[in-house]
Amino acid sequence: MIYWLSDALASWDIPGHNLMNYITFRAGISFALAMIIALVFGRNVIDRLQKMQIGEVVRHLDLAGQESKAGTPTMGGIIIIMSTLVPCLLMGNLGNIYMILMIVATLWMGTIGFLDDYRKFKYHNKDGLKGKYKVTGQVGLGLLVGITMWLSPQIMMSENREVDSHMSIAELSTPATTQEMDSEYTNSQTEVERTIVVSEEKIKSPQTTIPFVKNNNFNYLWLTSWISDEKTAETLGWLVFVLVVVIVVTAVSNGANLTDGIDGLCAGTSAIIVVALLIMAYLGGNIIYSSYLNIMYIPGSSELVVFAAAFIGALVGFLWYNAFPAQVFMGDTGSLTIGGIIAVFAILIRKELLIPLLCLTFFLEDLSVMLQVGYFKYTKKKYGEGRRIFKMTPLHHHFQKAAVPGAMVKWNHPRAAMHENKITTRFWIVGLLLAALTFVTLKIR
Repeated sequence: MIYWLSDALASWDIPGHNLMNYITFRAGISFALAMIIALVFGRNVIDRLQKMQIGEVVRHLDLAGQESKAGTPTMGGIIIIMSTLVPCLLMGNLGNIYMILMIVATLWMGTIGFLDDYRKFKYHNKDGLKGKYKVTGQVGLGLLVGITMWLSPQIMMSENREVDSHMSIAELSTPATTQEMDSEYTNSQTEVERTIVVSEEKIKSPQTTIPFVKNNNFNYLWLTSWISDEKTAETLGWLVFVLVVVIVVTAVSNGANLTDGIDGLCAGTSAIIVVALLIMAYLGGNIIYSSYLNIMYIPGSSELVVFAAAFIGALVGFLWYNAFPAQVFMGDTGSLTIGGIIAVFAILIRKELLIPLLCLTFFLEDLSVMLQVGYFKYTKKKYGEGRRIFKMTPLHHHFQKAAVPGAMVKWNHPRAAMHENKITTRFWIVGLLLAALTFVTLKIR
């Protein structure tokens, strides 16, 4: 809203009106405002949740420190959602399709998470919303985002291409080295220079970014290029893209949900991931940096920097109350929303295929549960007694639980239980390493 008021301020020639045209200025204000909202109004939300007796129901009482968590207010994801949306509504360009999709994704996943937490509170158990309803909601969001990217005329991209430019030796050389170069290129008076150029033409294409290849681009239409009919091939290519969007949204959302198990773990890990995505969005939304770094240019996507800044501010502000010992838990209201936001954000900036590395922590949490359940069922059928790979899942609980002598566990280390503060800090360090490696892979071509 304030963004739109800048036009009126410009017409009145009020000093400073041009600041709203700078993405970095609006992003900085959004970050600060989100933190202030989380810190100031977060306390009121916690008090309100305590009065309503919306407390955590502890399931794993055999883990160290879990008994003290019983009754701690949950559903604190409301703080994250509120602290993210208010700065975006004030500082964001609400006519931008990317900002609209992020706001919709936040409200969509926030509603699913809220319903889940509400059922837990109402029926005083840990079951909440049935899994099939959660997955239906995640699939619905994936379809909405994927189809919108397919059909919306506002969502376009510009290809980055490597071209040859011919420059004379005299232009490329200093006088001192011209003689040496002349002897090397006796049959040529020109040097071929490789230059990255971002096309001025905006195209509708389901392209994305992948590491370890020359130009870092992959087009989903290549998967259906074998079909003779071009129209059918294009349609099927886009359908493949939509399917990938659905899978990414579902996987990342569930991964973030499973990661939310100990104080500060999900919020801190997610903040690191979003910082990396913010940098990618800023670079990919700027034609100069896109050309210089040889990355895909996405017109209009720079508005996502404002959203990401607000989201980071909300997560950091929430950590004020969620750090050990937690005064509030985010619940599924927060964790499902966080996962959905990260997934949709990565998809919009065409970085969804980098998610397996950047969000590896989430996927390891997902994978640990699937392996544990699958191995238990297999061994129970084969030996008549279920066995386990980990001491407990999701993965962070494995480190939190002490080894049980004689237990049928494949990986029974470390023997002693680790304090949850140490587990959280180490997960954060791993998250920083993964973020750095994600950027490094883009330069290894």
